[in-house]
Amino acid sequence: MLINDLLKLAIEKRASDLHLKVGSHPVLRVNGELTAVVEHRRLQTEDTLNMAFSVMNNRQKQKFKDSFDVDVAYSVPGLGRFRCNVFQQRGTVGLVVRLIPLKIQTIRELLLPPTLTKIADEQRGLILCTGATGSGKSTTLAALIDYINSEKTSHIVTVEDPIEFLHRDKRSIVNQREIEVDALNFAGAIRAALRQDPDVILVGEMRDYETIETAVTAAETGHLVLSSLHTLDATETINRIVSVCPPHQQKQIRRQLASVLRAVVSLRLVPRADGQTRVPAVEVMVSTPFIRDCIVNEEKTRLIQGAIAQGTTEGMQTFDQALFDLCQKGLITREEAARRCTNPDEFRMMLSGVDTGSRSGGMGSMPDLE
Repeated sequence: MLINDLLKLAIEKRASDLHLKVGSHPVLRVNGELTAVVEHRRLQTEDTLNMAFSVMNNRQKQKFKDSFDVDVAYSVPGLGRFRCNVFQQRGTVGLVVRLIPLKIQTIRELLLPPTLTKIADEQRGLILCTGATGSGKSTTLAALIDYINSEKTSHIVTVEDPIEFLHRDKRSIVNQREIEVDALNFAGAIRAALRQDPDVILVGEMRDYETIETAVTAAETGHLVLSSLHTLDATETINRIVSVCPPHQQKQIRRQLASVLRAVVSLRLVPRADGQTRVPAVEVMVSTPFIRDCIVNEEKTRLIQGAIAQGTTEGMQTFDQALFDLCQKGLITREEAARRCTNPDEFRMMLSGVDTGSRSGGMGSMPDLE
């Protein structure tokens, strides 16, 4: 059994992920749901081992032997690009493969909030895309980078682990560096990027204190920095960044964040009413004087959610506002929206036609991608 045959099937089924585990049938995630490919036999130990080794080079094989997991970028001419995580579980090898589109879709094609183009027009500062795994963070970041690449004459440096979307030079120059291939680690690559005359720096993920500190410093020195975090909304994002820092530096990072943070874009994918795919409900927080005060003052951070709800004129919207708009457009069912809303009582009032001061502009659809 060859992994390329399963990847071809995953593309045909419009899956976002392929799961391979010893003792189980191959499993596809389609429209957010896991579905076993029962027409294929259950995988044996040698199946997953051979498939894992077929996507890794010698360096990656050695890293897997040393650390028992590794992230790999894998390309198949004529088929596509894939991000693979190879790991060991119960003494056997497992794989999860994420499908990456060859074509980078634009902000308009993804039907993301129009305010994202204004956010991408920022000259300096920090822009964060957040959400759970598979919520559309990488797809959204790729769309933002593509917008800058198409509209501006900038030098864009990306630091990723691994490289997912491939950016060709348009009006800008794009250099993409992969951790452990082109650079040792995120923090070191960001520091090196500052000596490479960058205008824009993409940091694939802010995983630790050193990366966060270096990315914030890069934003402070007049560069536009884009990155992602595994947080659910703007408030949690602020709290997570602060909590990662040593206690004696938490006040300082709050002041730095208030100074450099331009926007937090948080994504969740919701099943469409027609069952065909999923649509994004997107919370957008944009920096304002009040938001900056809420970041600096720990006791006021909890007020950020309310500020977002009242900030529609600045391009902000909450998840509940996004869900409401999706309901109004018939893209999702009222029942689905009610299950996923943040404030059930207020959301029921919105659906009943009671103005709670929490309505905002429209949303659209996004493929099931990270």
